[in-house]
Amino acid sequence: MIARRTALAGAATLGLTGRALADKWPSRPIKLVAPFAPGGGSDFTSRLVAEKLSVQLGQTMVVDNKPGAGGNLGAEVAIKSPSDGYTYLTISGSYAVNSILHKPSFDSLNDIVAIGQFTDEPTVICVHPSVPARTLKEFVALGQRDPGKLAYGSSGPGGLVHLGIEFFLNAAGIKATHIPYRGTGLALNDLIAGNLQFLTGGTTTMLPYIKNGQVRALAVTKRIAAAPDLATYGEQGYPTLDFNLWHGMIGPKGIPPEIVKRLNTELDAVLKSPEVSGRLAQDGVIAVGGTSDAFMATIRAEVKRWQDFIQRTGIKLD
Repeated sequence: MIARRTALAGAATLGLTGRALADKWPSRPIKLVAPFAPGGGSDFTSRLVAEKLSVQLGQTMVVDNKPGAGGNLGAEVAIKSPSDGYTYLTISGSYAVNSILHKPSFDSLNDIVAIGQFTDEPTVICVHPSVPARTLKEFVALGQRDPGKLAYGSSGPGGLVHLGIEFFLNAAGIKATHIPYRGTGLALNDLIAGNLQFLTGGTTTMLPYIKNGQVRALAVTKRIAAAPDLATYGEQGYPTLDFNLWHGMIGPKGIPPEIVKRLNTELDAVLKSPEVSGRLAQDGVIAVGGTSDAFMATIRAEVKRWQDFIQRTGIKLD
């Protein structure tokens, strides 16, 4: 009986502590760890959100770039930080892949709390203009005629670009040669130069080169106003290729729920503001927002999607 009273008292104390912390939050700058180098899509999205949240919260949110280990270095720092509501992590679709292929030192699902999803960015498959294909059907026919002759680049083995292309190749039943790079930008340069035949990338990266004719787009994962004539994979016979690039915010497990709710509410307001959603739409990116539970469901679904694919195909890092 005494032990039960002690446990109840302890729980009550923890509850009061959490509420007291939430009442004072935020009383100092908040850190948002971006686990990739400055200048990329994750960095841009992180800085846009942090700038607007700083105004909403009345406290500075600082973006801290910590690249390395495919995003796991920054993720480890953030997820192993104190759960006091002052350290968060920007994650992208690669977070789900890393949890399977890279075996991080933390539990990618059970050691976190989801805050909210920033964006959903369609991906586009593009070819060099010299490739004689203007539709997916024509492209697949090329691949069937000369297995392995078409070459594509990626940001590295086991990355989201690599797996996304392999997902398509598997669905189409064709083979191609994978040439890994140390970043999508380097692969894109070689595509433009004609050293690669095709590449998949987010709309933010690919649209400028599509519009100026340096690459030819064959399909997009979701219709976008920025390129209204570009057909989707589903419209061309590949309905399973519906995955996009995405970004969002998580924190270490144990952050008081009052803080999670407050930050989620402010984040949702930022993303649904015409200024932010309109700016993202210019690049074909969709501002998402929504609840923390909805974002956690997205993370779980993405982990399962890639886990099933990797197990089925046996894809490895080498």
